[in-house]
Order: sequence, then C-alpha cells, then structure tokens
Amino acid sequence: MKDIQTYITQNKDRFLNELVELLKIPSISADSAYKTDVLKTAEAVKLRLEQAGCDFVEINETPGNPIVYGEKIIDKNLPTVLVYGHYDVQPPDPINLWDSPPFEPVIKTTDKHPDGAIFARGACDDKGQMYMHVKAMEFMTNTNQLPCNVKFMIEGEEEVGSVNLGDFVKNNHDKLKNDVILISDTGMIANDVPSITTGLRGLSYVEVEVTGPNRDLHSGLYGGAVANPINVLTKMIAQLHDENNHITIPGFYDRVEELSKEERAEMAKAPFNLENYKKALDIDAVYGEAGYTTNERNSIRPTLDVNGIWGGYTGEGAKTVIASKAYAKISMRLVPNQDWKEITNLFQTHFEAIAPEGVKVKVNPHHGGQGYVTPIDSIGYQAASNAYRDAFGKTPIPQRSGGSIPIVSLFEQELKSKTILMGFGLDSDAIHSPNEHFGIWNYLKGIETIPLFYKYFTELSK
Repeated sequence: MKDIQTYITQNKDRFLNELVELLKIPSISADSAYKTDVLKTAEAVKLRLEQAGCDFVEINETPGNPIVYGEKIIDKNLPTVLVYGHYDVQPPDPINLWDSPPFEPVIKTTDKHPDGAIFARGACDDKGQMYMHVKAMEFMTNTNQLPCNVKFMIEGEEEVGSVNLGDFVKNNHDKLKNDVILISDTGMIANDVPSITTGLRGLSYVEVEVTGPNRDLHSGLYGGAVANPINVLTKMIAQLHDENNHITIPGFYDRVEELSKEERAEMAKAPFNLENYKKALDIDAVYGEAGYTTNERNSIRPTLDVNGIWGGYTGEGAKTVIASKAYAKISMRLVPNQDWKEITNLFQTHFEAIAPEGVKVKVNPHHGGQGYVTPIDSIGYQAASNAYRDAFGKTPIPQRSGGSIPIVSLFEQELKSKTILMGFGLDSDAIHSPNEHFGIWNYLKGIETIPLFYKYFTELSK
C-alpha cells in the first residue's frame, strides 16, 4: 500500500512509546486485586481506538471485565472485518525469574531479535499484537486508504477463559455482524519463514482435590496407616499416561482425527531443527506420545499436563505432617472434533474411578473451548497469504498451532464467519513465562502487513 513503510518509519518511536505505556499497566485478569488496572487498560484501549479513527467506541460492561467495542463504517455495501484481541495478561509469577520487572518494559536485543525486543508481561500475548491492529487502522484512516468497514472487539478476560464474551457475542449479533474475523494472538515459524495458523487445539481445564483424613496428621504417629492424599494424588496422576505417553482415559481418543500420511508430510516441510529446539530449552531429549514427531505432538495430537500441584507443608525447614488434602490443576489440549465438555466428563469419571479406598476425590471443571480449523481455500486465507507474500517476499506456510483460543469456534457458531489467525510472534517469545517479549521488527512488520489484508480481502470479495 502507498507509503506504508514511510509512515511506519516516521512514527516508529511513537508506536513503541504508546505500546510501552500500555504494557506498564498490570491488567491481570486472574487476580481481583488488579481490577482497577484492568479497567484502566480498557479506558486506554478505548482512547487509542478513537485516536486511530474509529467513529464510534464504547466500553461494554459485563459481570466481569469490560469489552471495548469500536467501529468505522465507511459504506454498508463494502465488506466488514471484525478484529478481536484481548487487553488482559497472565500473572507474571514467578517474579524472581524475570530479568527485569514484568510491568516496567525494557528493550533488549536477542539472538532471534537483533533489532531489539520489548520485554514485559503482555508484550506478545496479546497487547503488542492487538495494538498492531490499532496502528494499522491509524495508518489506513490517516492516509485515506481504508478499503472496507472495520469493527474492533477487545476483551479483558481471555486469560481466564473469556467467561463473559460468549453472552456478549450471543446478545450482539447485529453489532458484530462481519464478513471475516481477524485475530493476532498466535505466532509464525520464523521472521524469514512467515506462516499462517490454520488450526487451534481446544482446551479442558480442571482442578482436582483429594481428601484423606479430616485434619493434618503427625507423620510418625499415622504414617503408613492412613492414606496420604499427596502420595495418592501423584499415583493417580501417573496412571493418566501409559508407557508410550498415551492418555489412558477411556474414550479420550474416540473423536481424534488421524491425519493422512500426505497431510503429515506437508506439515513436515516446515523448517525445524531438533537440536536447536533442545538447546533453546536446555534439555537433552524430547518427550511425548510414541509414533509422532515433536511438531505433531504439539499441534495435531491431544495432550494432558499437570499445571500445578500442591498440598501439605512447603515452607522453610521441616514439618512432619500428612496433609488432609492435596490439589492439582490439569489442562488437556484437544484437537478438532473433540468436545471439551465431553472430555471433561470423561476425565471426571475416570479420575474418580481410579481413586483408592481411604480418600475422597473432587473434580472441579474451570473452563474450556473447542478446537478450530481454518480452510485454506477461503477468501480470508487467500487475502492473508497475499498480504504476507507482499510484506515478507515469501508465500506463508499454513501451520497448525498447539495453543488454544477457545472463543474462535464460538465466533463461527454465533456469527457464521471464518476466523483468520495472523500471528507475528515467535515460539521463543516466552508468552505465559518469565521474560515474555515481542520483537520490534515483528511489531512493525505486523503494522505493515495488516493493511494489505484489508486491501486483498476487499478486492477478493467483489
């Protein structure tokens, strides 16, 4: 598009400074102590959308955190793009593993980001990627190059399961009516290997509680005579995988799609260096389900992982106690066709069934969502492919992601439109981890590429 690179060069420092200010606000949705900061972030997003050229912007209250909605309708006969993103972030814990404070953004160079990267919680997931769309909108309106209508829906609860977004979408079909949904909350293979995410895994997240005696007990007086909930819980968790790391829950794989040899061969064309992968994680071997490659294990296969486990005494020094209770948080990443509610029920039934006598087990479902696949023959995908081709000089590779964006399947169900996932982060950007970061080059490249999507989508829709 005309003058886009010049526009980015002239406004680079301002684009970075605005993102830095947004990243300073600790909009942690999982912790109610940060409620004020979450609301402050919503107000900041509203202001930036107004400044970017939206003719109408509002903050929609929900029983939880608000949803920011904005729009610019230039002609009702033209296509409409709905941009979705989120302004909430993950908790930064463990704080001691950050090289710099998580809400005091700093710019440093890395091997993957020689032009520098912004280190802060939310830099890549999703404030940095969401804000690319705001700046792309600014460019198109300021240069009179917006080719179609645009709507924004930026929520504040994605990191806690988008608990109120479903009702908002169901109650606002007319307001959210669109021809395609555009999301940047994923990544790409490498800066010199652009890719478009065409599949997402679903999610089932549960918390389990194992209760033994009615109080903590002296391990000398009662050890060996009473079931220890921590011992029992670890044994139960160990039973959830067999010797081939195959999940043992009956019925778990009934709906899992087995990709053909041809499809797996196409996936294998994506560049991947196993030794570099292990080196980056400081591990001497990979681990996973037998019969599948690393890239298949983290994209087209379902998984079950313990995300946290606790119970008993964990303070300094020793306390010889048998805990009354033990807990674990467990997530299952699901592939398309697996229903997350069905999987949650299967897990609950199985976990309760394998509990030994002497303990009581409680399974508390948290949240979940369906997997999603984007067809590569759609107008939206072709527009995105053309946009990457122009911006990167290479045709992007379609790639399935191991991550989950549970609301994507809901969008298709309620709004009857496809979602295009244009991510610009890298696997090494440490999202959800200490030292999360987002490359400056990636941030600016996203701002350059997104307007090209609008251009091609409008042309292909004629």
